[in-house]
Amino acid sequence: LRDNRIELVRASWHELSISVSDVSLSDEGQYTCSLFTMPVKTSKAFLTVLGVPEKPQITGFTSPVMEGERMQLTCKTSGSKPAADIRWFKNDKEVKDVKYLKEEDANRKTFTVSSTLDFLADRSDDGAVVSCRVDHESLNSTPQIAMQVLEIHYTPLVKIISSNSWPEEGQSIILTCESKGKPVPEPVLWTKDGGELPDPERMVVNGRVLSISFLNKTDNGTYRCEAKNPIGRNSTEYVLIVHDVFNTLLPTTVIPSLTTATVTTTVALTTSTSTSATAISTRDPNALAGQTGPDHALIGGIVAVVVFVTLCSIILLGRYLARHKGTYLTNEAKGAEDAPDADTAIINAEGSQVNAEEKKEYFI
Repeated sequence: LRDNRIELVRASWHELSISVSDVSLSDEGQYTCSLFTMPVKTSKAFLTVLGVPEKPQITGFTSPVMEGERMQLTCKTSGSKPAADIRWFKNDKEVKDVKYLKEEDANRKTFTVSSTLDFLADRSDDGAVVSCRVDHESLNSTPQIAMQVLEIHYTPLVKIISSNSWPEEGQSIILTCESKGKPVPEPVLWTKDGGELPDPERMVVNGRVLSISFLNKTDNGTYRCEAKNPIGRNSTEYVLIVHDVFNTLLPTTVIPSLTTATVTTTVALTTSTSTSATAISTRDPNALAGQTGPDHALIGGIVAVVVFVTLCSIILLGRYLARHKGTYLTNEAKGAEDAPDADTAIINAEGSQVNAEEKKEYFI
């Protein structure tokens, strides 16, 4: 071996060592060590030189890209031996659906490897970091990476946010128009029912904010917010309905009051009797002030009187029946109580009729 990059490290009767600096692909091959004895003894070894891949590059990106356009990004590296492996990532998430191509270099020892990422540009990709990573055994687990930040232009996305979900007459409302786009949208345009705002004194526009004070029913309608940029324009609508002032009575605690009604009646039976009945009615605590309805106290009093009169009638009727209950004898029977025979009984009965008028009783 005659090369300035090859040095003799150690030479003895037992060992011969050499070193090769600045290794190149041409150093690959079979090396032979010979011991000049009789006969000559030799030992052989094959040296394999790895081709380190060059730093990858991403091509095919033109800034900016319009939303919906197709993007083709290509990552390429050359000089790898054996062929390197290329992987794609978008925001640290690997993309699997890619194309892979391997070509042999002119020296017929190394390879050029390329991979293509094909996708449609979307607004969600704006600002995303696309990276191409090259893995190879010569890199000692430290891959080579190329990165590209995407810039996607898209039409504005418009949204209206209301400060009052239930606007009433006399109140105010603030409508905020949120618009996101790239490039940043121009100042928004507010309209009502397809025309200009009818009352600029109460309807004040400050940038993307529309403020309406002292709402009334004439403010009902459809409010449109429109935003535009060089890519296009977009709009959204908000339907405003002004409600009547809702009269809500403050909740109060009502203590039920007892109302006593006294009714006097006279029952004409044997004697006149005065009776009083008391009826209690409870006021509904949930009743609104000024609400009219039936007089429950009067109705309760009448019912109590009717019940009381009925009970008194039953009691007096019972006493009357009890006084007239008993055994009633005929005149003949009365005379026979002490008579020894039938003739005497008849005579006694006839005699008793003389004083019958004196024993009459009258019951009312």
